[in-house]
Amino acid sequence: MAPSSVVVTIDKSTNISLVEVSDSDSSVFLEKQKTASTKQFSWMLLLKAHKILSFFPWLAIGFSKTLISVKKRIALADSGRDEVQYKERIIYRFIRAFLAISIVALIVEFVAYFQNWDLHFIHEFNPTEVLGLFHWSYMAWISFRVDYVAPSITMLSQFCVVLFMIQSLDRFILGIGCFWIKFKNIKPVIDGEDYDIEDASTFPMVLVQIPMCNEREVYQQSIASACQLDWPKDRILIQVLDDSSDELLQILIRNEVNSWREKGVNIIYRHRFIRTGYKAGNLHSAMSCDYVKNYEFVAILDADFQPNPDFLQLTVPHFKGKPDVGLVQARWSFVNKDENLLTRLQNINLCFHFEVEQQVNSHFLSFFGFNGTAGVWRIQALEESGGWLERTTVEDMDIAVRAHLNGWKFIYLNDVKVLCELPESYEAYKKQQHRWHSGPMQLFRLCLPAILKSKISKWKKANLIFLFFLLRKLILPFYSFTLFCVILPLTMFIPEAELPIWVICYVPVTMSILNILPAPKAFPFLMPYLLFENTMSVTKFNAMVSGLFQLGSAYEWVVTKKTGRSSESDLLAFAERESKSFSEDKIQRRLSESGLEMLGKLKEQEAPIEPKKKNRIYRKELALAFLLLTAATRSLLSAHGIHFYFLLFQGLSFLVVGLDLIGEQVA
Repeated sequence: MAPSSVVVTIDKSTNISLVEVSDSDSSVFLEKQKTASTKQFSWMLLLKAHKILSFFPWLAIGFSKTLISVKKRIALADSGRDEVQYKERIIYRFIRAFLAISIVALIVEFVAYFQNWDLHFIHEFNPTEVLGLFHWSYMAWISFRVDYVAPSITMLSQFCVVLFMIQSLDRFILGIGCFWIKFKNIKPVIDGEDYDIEDASTFPMVLVQIPMCNEREVYQQSIASACQLDWPKDRILIQVLDDSSDELLQILIRNEVNSWREKGVNIIYRHRFIRTGYKAGNLHSAMSCDYVKNYEFVAILDADFQPNPDFLQLTVPHFKGKPDVGLVQARWSFVNKDENLLTRLQNINLCFHFEVEQQVNSHFLSFFGFNGTAGVWRIQALEESGGWLERTTVEDMDIAVRAHLNGWKFIYLNDVKVLCELPESYEAYKKQQHRWHSGPMQLFRLCLPAILKSKISKWKKANLIFLFFLLRKLILPFYSFTLFCVILPLTMFIPEAELPIWVICYVPVTMSILNILPAPKAFPFLMPYLLFENTMSVTKFNAMVSGLFQLGSAYEWVVTKKTGRSSESDLLAFAERESKSFSEDKIQRRLSESGLEMLGKLKEQEAPIEPKKKNRIYRKELALAFLLLTAATRSLLSAHGIHFYFLLFQGLSFLVVGLDLIGEQVA
């Protein structure tokens, strides 16, 4: 046997295996294996390189398509109607001036960067080291910035950070309260026995009000939902409070009411000839009717709300045995929450509002802001609190505060949900948010003396003033806009006042996670939600300022645009109703010959041809987008990591919103 051979022997005679491996064979084998491994590694690198290279054409195509859509949006957007208004607004002029200064500062910083000037200790510079007039001017600015500008910016930023932490603590405490309610399974309970179904007289008298104004898309489904409420027919009255300015639409709504009245529903149609006070004036006019004194409760349902038939059965019994309860509020549920990115982000916000804020305040304080709809009021509470007033654009919050000051308690039902719509376009959402954030500041100015003079406890006064109004309605929009849209980009040009990373990253992300917990399916939208909330801060800040100082835009009231989307059950109900409904022959018999001409016009108006809508350009948001992107560019010179990415993505978020690329796309 060769000395270089290896013999392996197994004792069993039936299964003997000899393996002989020579040194030369083993070296060849190892060499082949190494060659194969090298080839495999090379192929793996080539595949990865191919994937990386194939990403760039996809990125280039996506970028080019985005540029084309942006160019088209700029060419087609309807921005002319607001141009004068924007020029008149102080905030917009401030942002534009800030942007111009930032661009000039960025150019100067680029020159200094490429000249390799060492500016870390520039306030101790030696005049003999000056390289020229420009260098001397820049060094003098740095010295002045360090000694005078940076301390002021630092103080302002620290003040905003303190407000930010207080508001974050408030959110955290609300979250703990919600967790406690869930952990203990705490829910409002009904005292006493149920109403006797066989004896209708045991049911209280309920008035249902449907205020509407030019709600062509939703009037049919809202009236139908109210008429299908499960309540004794002789113990309920439905008021359709139509403030529409379109005469043909008035006739359509009146005919819809007449059709339900023919089916035995106790329903009436009301139209005001003098339409003042918006929704508050409409409700105040309806409550002044003589027959209202025969009713004990009033349910308010806006035109796009579709309650289930058992809505009254689930809400009204909570008043039994509780004479101090003035309001029972149900939760909103959204039929179009998954329609687009804008509706998904709104759903996150409103889920936190209902699941956490309303539920916690209801359980621990027996007070919360009335949501304006999907609620049932004790009429006595409305009357003793002064009724509906037309002094603000948030009549729902107004009546809730006054009722609370009069000692009435509120109950929130998180398990009772009423379908409604979310605004699908940014234009409609922005107008809604402007009204929701300017109105509370109007109300705060008007209610502060009444709060201080009221007989409620000091704790409730403090809650109303510091938490309900100041912290959640004033401080929140103030620090959001000031800290993230003004101070943060400013500190890129004044690095001595730089914000710590935990302020711009860790705490906001933590609070966003807390806000998104009530809507767990929305976790993939965590970062878009954080960026969008900061983007909306400019609208909310502007609204807060206009309401606080009684500026003209504080009194704007625009009816939120509806699309008339219905749930599947609603569509089935309407199909059944149409199959059993009155025919057009009945309409024709009710109308005179002149009315027949009007009927023809009505048929034409069923599907009116509206002027083509266009997406808009929002100059304030675009100015902030360029400001933040300019600051992001400056942060690159200082090698900022988190600051750069935050400013970059926040600037892109403002750009998307400014070009109206979020929400419904119509052009």
